[in-house]
Amino acid sequence: MSYGAFELTYSAAPNRYERIPYRRTGNSGLDLPAFSFGLWQKFGTDYAYETQREIILHAFDLGITHFDNADRYGPPHRAAQQNFGRVLGKDLAPYRDELILSTKAGNAIGPSPYLRGGSRKSILTSLEHSLRDLGTDYVDIFYHHSPDLATPLEESVGALVSAVQQGKALYVGISNYQPDRTHEAAELLRAAGVPLLIHQARYSIYDRRPEQNGLLETAQDDGFGVIVYSPLAQGLLTDKYLGGIPAGARAQNSTFLSPDVIDETYRQRTAELNKLAEARGQSLAQLALQWVLRRPEVTSALIGASSTAQLDHNLAAVGFPELTDDELALIDEHGVHGTGLNL
Repeated sequence: MSYGAFELTYSAAPNRYERIPYRRTGNSGLDLPAFSFGLWQKFGTDYAYETQREIILHAFDLGITHFDNADRYGPPHRAAQQNFGRVLGKDLAPYRDELILSTKAGNAIGPSPYLRGGSRKSILTSLEHSLRDLGTDYVDIFYHHSPDLATPLEESVGALVSAVQQGKALYVGISNYQPDRTHEAAELLRAAGVPLLIHQARYSIYDRRPEQNGLLETAQDDGFGVIVYSPLAQGLLTDKYLGGIPAGARAQNSTFLSPDVIDETYRQRTAELNKLAEARGQSLAQLALQWVLRRPEVTSALIGASSTAQLDHNLAAVGFPELTDDELALIDEHGVHGTGLNL
C-alpha cells in the first residue's frame, strides 16, 4: 500500500477499538481512551527510533488513539515531535482522522524570550514549529504548558483562541495551572466561544494536589476534563525500588527523580501498597493506574513505555475489579501525599 511518497508496511489491528474503554472529556463531545500515550521521556535522539516506532504502533493497535507531545520533549527540544512525525508520515498517515494529537507551548526551549512563556508570539510561533515537526496541518488539542504570571492571562488565552480560529487546533487545554487561574481561563475561553476542553495535571497516589487544591472540583464545575501525568510518580509507584536502586533505573539519571527520595519511609509505604496490589492479583503499577482513573473527573491517564511489554502490562490495569472502600482506605493510609517527591 502506498500513501503519498511512502510505501506503507503497517496495517492497524482490526480489533483495536475493543481493547480499551473510552471516556468522555468533560462536557465536550470528545471521547479519549482511558490511557493516552505520552512522549515526554524516551522519545528523543538518545533512544533508537525503531524502538520508538514499534511502541507507538503497538499503542495504536491496543486502542490508544491519543498521543501527547510538546515542543519541549526530547532531547533535544522538539525531537519527540519530529520522531512522532516520522511515524505519522510513514505509518499512521492513513489513520490521521482516528488520531488525537496534542502538543504544548510555553515551557522554555531556548534562551530567547520568544521561546518560552505565554505571549501571543511565543505560543503561536511554537504551534507553527510543532505542526512542521509533526507533519500535520492541525493538532487536535493545543495546550499552554504552564502558567506565565508575567503575561496577562487574556493574551495567553487569546492565542489559544486564535489557534482554533485559524484551523490549526480543534480544541484547547492548559497544564499545571492552579484552580483559580484555571477557572479564570475557562471563563475567558467560554466567552470567546472556544471552551476549555482539558487540563493536564500531575496526579498520583503520592501526589494528591488535584484533589486537595480543588482542581477536580473546578473541572466538574467548569465542565472540562482532566488528564493526569506521572500517575506512577516517575516509577516510584512500582516495585522497582523496594530493594534499592537497580542499575540503569531512572532514579540514577533523571532530572525528575532523585536517589535521595528512595529512603526507608518510601520503601515501607510502597511495600504496603505493593502487598495490597498482590492481594488483588495485580502489580503496584496497575493498582496506581486504576486509582487515578477512579475519579469521574479524570478522563485519561498519560502513560509512557520503554517496551511493548511494559505497555501491555500497564493497559491490563483496566481489566481488574474496581477498588473497594476498604482498599481505598488502605491506599489513603499508606499512600501519603508527598512521599518520594520532595513536595
